[in-house]
Amino acid sequence: MTTQTAQSTVQSDVLQIGDHSFASRLFLGTGKFSDLDIQQQAVDASGTEVLTFAVRRLNLETPDAPNFLERLDLKKYTLLPNTAGAATAEEAVRIARLAKASGLCDMIKVEVIGDPRTLLPDPIETLKATRILVEEGFTVLTYTSDDPILARHLQEAGAHAVMPGASPIGSGLGIVNPHYLKFIIEEAKVPVIIDAGVGSPSDVALAMELGADGVLLNTAVAGATNPVLMAEAMKLAVQAGRKGFLAGRIPKKRYASASSPLEGMIE
Repeated sequence: MTTQTAQSTVQSDVLQIGDHSFASRLFLGTGKFSDLDIQQQAVDASGTEVLTFAVRRLNLETPDAPNFLERLDLKKYTLLPNTAGAATAEEAVRIARLAKASGLCDMIKVEVIGDPRTLLPDPIETLKATRILVEEGFTVLTYTSDDPILARHLQEAGAHAVMPGASPIGSGLGIVNPHYLKFIIEEAKVPVIIDAGVGSPSDVALAMELGADGVLLNTAVAGATNPVLMAEAMKLAVQAGRKGFLAGRIPKKRYASASSPLEGMIE
């Protein structure tokens, strides 16, 4: 690949989810920030084009009530409402319908939690909700565990993207099972967005180097000592990891390999 071809590949590297196209591969959650000014600065620094939030955080029945969306230029972003708080498929579907009726976006992040302590998703209810919302015409991005078989079933159900967690939500543990994530990525026919558990730019870079199509995070930025600086660091980590993946890393070897050829050297 020539340098010019490589540059063209990077410049035309667009993330496509359903009918939506994005230049940025960093999705940012909007919760947990200490105040709205910090939130706004972090969003700007991240370079994100997609903002996700829990529908239950908004008072949709009272549109005139103040909310965090008023502080942002929504023309610059695609909103990704999520069904956080749902414990059943029925609850997730009801929340998604409310979001769509409010005109927020046709995209929805399906999140059905099966355990309040670990916040791991309920696989059966998650799959059920995905099927229903796909049939209703939503662009569905589904939060799931790092189970390759479940990820396959979600794709077969019509999910437009699968979002396996790197580790439990908000844990900051980073990628605890890169092998399973790699299995999901290798078999995927839709974008794979790593969601939940990342804590540092190195976690994000690794996710992208594994071949993930994007990363969604919130706590790692909102909970940082300097959220604005961390948001910028995460943006750069996504870019570096993606370029590293496209460039193709060298294979790992057990023994040393001289960087300068030994043949022809003057003794």
